[in-house]
Amino acid sequence: MGSVPESSAAAGTGSTDSDGPSAVVVPMAGATAARGAAPDVIPAASAVAAPTSLQVLRSLDSGPRGLLEEQAGERLTRFGENTLPAWRPVSWPRRFLRSLRDPFTSVLLCLGLVSAAVASWGTASVTSVLVVVSCLLRSAEEHRADRSTAALRELVATTATVLRRSGPDAAPQARELPVEELVPGDVIRLGPGDLVPADLRLLRASGLTVHQSALTGESAPVPKCPVDTPSRPGAADTTCSEQEGLFARPELCFQGSSVASGSGTAVVTATGAETRFAAAYDGSARRRGASAFDRSVHGISWTLIRFMLLTPPLVLMANAALRGRGLETLPFAVAVAVGLTPEMLPVIVTTALARGASLLAGEHGVIVKRLPALHDLGAIDVLCVDKTGTLTQDRPVVERSLDASGRPGPEALHWAAVNALCTLELADLPAPDALDEAVLDAAEEQGETHSAYDGVAALPFDPVRRIATAVVRRPGRLGVHTLVTKGAVDAVLARCALDEAERIRLSALAAQETANGMRLLAVARTERPARPRVYTGADETGLTFLGFVALRDALTPSAPDALGALKDRGIAVKVLTGDDPGTVARACRDLGIDPGEVMPAERIDALSDGELAKTADRVTVFARCTPEHKARIVSALRTAGRTTGFLGDGVNDLPALHAADVGICPRNAVDVARETADVVLAEKDLAAIDDAITAGRHCSGNIATYLRITLSSNLGNVIAMLAAGLMLPFLPMLPAQVLVQNLCFDAAQLAFAFDRPASEVLRWPTVLRPRDFLRFITGFGLLNATADLATFAVLAFALHGSATSGGQEAFHSGWFTENLLTQALVMVLLRTGGGLAGGRSGGPLRVAACGLAVVGLLLPLTPLGALLGMSALPPLYYLLLATVLALYAYGLRAARTRYEQKWTRL
Repeated sequence: MGSVPESSAAAGTGSTDSDGPSAVVVPMAGATAARGAAPDVIPAASAVAAPTSLQVLRSLDSGPRGLLEEQAGERLTRFGENTLPAWRPVSWPRRFLRSLRDPFTSVLLCLGLVSAAVASWGTASVTSVLVVVSCLLRSAEEHRADRSTAALRELVATTATVLRRSGPDAAPQARELPVEELVPGDVIRLGPGDLVPADLRLLRASGLTVHQSALTGESAPVPKCPVDTPSRPGAADTTCSEQEGLFARPELCFQGSSVASGSGTAVVTATGAETRFAAAYDGSARRRGASAFDRSVHGISWTLIRFMLLTPPLVLMANAALRGRGLETLPFAVAVAVGLTPEMLPVIVTTALARGASLLAGEHGVIVKRLPALHDLGAIDVLCVDKTGTLTQDRPVVERSLDASGRPGPEALHWAAVNALCTLELADLPAPDALDEAVLDAAEEQGETHSAYDGVAALPFDPVRRIATAVVRRPGRLGVHTLVTKGAVDAVLARCALDEAERIRLSALAAQETANGMRLLAVARTERPARPRVYTGADETGLTFLGFVALRDALTPSAPDALGALKDRGIAVKVLTGDDPGTVARACRDLGIDPGEVMPAERIDALSDGELAKTADRVTVFARCTPEHKARIVSALRTAGRTTGFLGDGVNDLPALHAADVGICPRNAVDVARETADVVLAEKDLAAIDDAITAGRHCSGNIATYLRITLSSNLGNVIAMLAAGLMLPFLPMLPAQVLVQNLCFDAAQLAFAFDRPASEVLRWPTVLRPRDFLRFITGFGLLNATADLATFAVLAFALHGSATSGGQEAFHSGWFTENLLTQALVMVLLRTGGGLAGGRSGGPLRVAACGLAVVGLLLPLTPLGALLGMSALPPLYYLLLATVLALYAYGLRAARTRYEQKWTRL
């Protein structure tokens, strides 16, 4: 049972190397009947007896010679084109309005409306412009991603070989037609490399094997052949689900699969939206739960909203109690609330994400379809992957050769190579067999040559026999032919001259090897008198058993380094596979992953969601997983508070792609997986994911830096403004001055979108945690307010407490200058990974901070400053201000040092 057939074409019959059992979560589609055509001709095997080929043809009003052109045209009109239900393109207005649903954008829009309501037209205008710019940026980037994905959908087969007749008595003609024109009842031909264009029932086949990985996750090809004996109801394997029995049936082929080897003729039973593939495509429209970005943004948004809702009443009550003022202070109260808002956040978030997405697309061929997914990539701390194609290649390599006693020996490999070479030379195979190539490569590495053997005949691999036999003439053995057979263990042992005890011993030895993750070829030979007649399967008896050739999957070359890089970045890799536990454990050990306890899927079924959440956080490898198991594991990890990414490429991966915070697929994935995924890679490579995660952390780090700096500065300014409003007999700053100051802040803050964080920022997942931000902005905001209040004291001393008009102008100028200079200091010293932590300040931020400082120092001295109600300051003020700023910088560095000692990951 634990054997592997001779070729990759046979792997579906005995291989333990499949990345998913023959199961899929696609619902049964009995659509043809629903549309008024013939009844569904592919019922569940466990419920109704499967029809014969003749019954299928009759139910479809077709025949082995195909449809008449007239019939095909009428059915095309009735059933529609054989195409997947396409995603409806999103119009620009709808895309723009959808961008308004972003929480920060919505908060900003509401504040703009409030500002307009209290006649603060400058603030309202600036706020509206920021909202429009943010929505335009996000809409444009999502439109670009949609266009890139639409281009990927074109990478599919476009034609099929169809038998059509011009009239009832005309001979059928094989024609290449667009797959869109296929209709139920069409008879088509399949060859190596063809994509199966619709759901089919085989009429004839020769050595046909099909890749069904897009539907079932099964990495090895599955043998297919016509079955004309009606099956008994309930004859399907009772341990399999309805879908497992359906996809395991050898006479059925499904859209989304491809021909690995052999050829066949089949009748189309379902097209378009009625195929099993399309049913999964329709199911991919399910909404995903809130992602890590959504959760973080909503948390911070509500924190800000609570502050803003609380601030105006406090300002009104304080002014009423201490100053006897009434509703005339409402505009000031609203201005204070607006001052808490990071109004540039939507623009900076969108710009940073769009820039990161563009760089990924240009430099690494990675398409980010949903901009917030780039942040989610940076926040990932668990990545779930399958085995085949990610950790291992879909290509076997020979591990060792064993003799009949289980000890290492070269004989089995030698004769397996003779068989492979003769088969390749004489069998006229459509494509070289992967196992034959692996055997020949291993023999060549050992320096073996087989040129002395003359090939006489070859019986290539057959899905029914599950063996391949080569007949050769050996040097010095005139009149004798040697038959060399290799293939599945049980099939070869059944043809060997062995007693029952020996057969049991060899079967146990094979089971022991397969339990250790090996795939086995059994090798045997015999000699027959030379004869001219053709050899047949009847000659494959009485063989002498030689030994086993043990193979394993070749490791993906980039996987070890990529796994190490992911581990260094704090990302745990979980392997969710349909393979046997021994196979996946072996691959993990070869890659340097400690598999620990490998949990088979049957144990998952016995766990509640809460228990699975704890188990999923602890276990690294899950084996024999169905699509439903993968989705449950991913959901359980998210329930445990982990930000989870999932890499998949088939229809069977759709549930997990939906369940993950970030769905990732390669560009050669099936259409529906590309449509569903948030990120499309150039190839299925963990190194590419590492590049994408680095870009995500880059963007997330910049966004987090902006939020920390802006919110702490805004909070400090608001506290100072409240204090000044209560202490001073005049407004601490005029509305026009506040507007200009905000414009200067906003222009400088754009640099955050273009900063390059220090390397340590990229080491750990970046998550926007509301509590962390609240703790940070409270501490540093109070420090900023202290600097502002010290500035008030400096201004009072330098201006001798004057409350005249000139004193007010000087006070406004002094606080305006101090605000811009402290903001410049904060941008440099509190930059994520910068200053004390990073050892260097970011180039864009340094330029922006310098520009902000220059404006703060020079603007009050210009004619524009006079128009804004500001005047020149005495030299003493600048001397005292320099002292305040030096103390403030020292305080920032000290507070930053203390904060970093407690800081682990933000």
